[in-house]
Amino acid sequence: MVLLVVMGVSGSGKSTVGSHLAAKLGWKFYDADDYHPTENTKKMAQGIPLNDQDRIPWLCKLHDILMREESAGQSVILACSALKKMYRRILVSGGDAVYSKSDQLDSATGKVLFIHLDGSMELIASRLEKRRGHFMAPELLQSQFDTLEPPSAPENFITVSLEKSVSEIVSEIEKSLHLEKCFSRVVSELDAH
Repeated sequence: MVLLVVMGVSGSGKSTVGSHLAAKLGWKFYDADDYHPTENTKKMAQGIPLNDQDRIPWLCKLHDILMREESAGQSVILACSALKKMYRRILVSGGDAVYSKSDQLDSATGKVLFIHLDGSMELIASRLEKRRGHFMAPELLQSQFDTLEPPSAPENFITVSLEKSVSEIVSEIEKSLHLEKCFSRVVSELDAH
């Protein structure tokens, strides 16, 4: 059972990559955008960036979805911006992460693998110009990059370049998942001895 969060700024392709990967692997797929309260979508459509108070209840709801799927033994992919380290901690640990004084990640961190879709502002801006029917105003891209705290150790993550096609990105993620699974198996065997 694997819990994946495909993360990145708006326009990075989280929903596209996540849904393609889920279809290929036969896993459940959730798009975090579908769980934003109406107030959040209205703000973004008006070009107003969300703040932590807007995002925290939404992230807690997404954490609950991940934990429900984990309890059911279901591998799942969630497409979610997860721009700040604190937001990723909430996805992993729930609302308690908001009040934690520690910047350290807890032991639950390994449960969720973050796939960071990384690309230049120019590349992503060109994608946003072509996108239709999404509530996120393209003018907010700069605020997304300003907010982004790329994942770093000890977070459980891989970074994938957006300079590739969707199928190449999905294949790269699949290979990383296979390597991580093999590594986990070796570590478990070593721990048993």
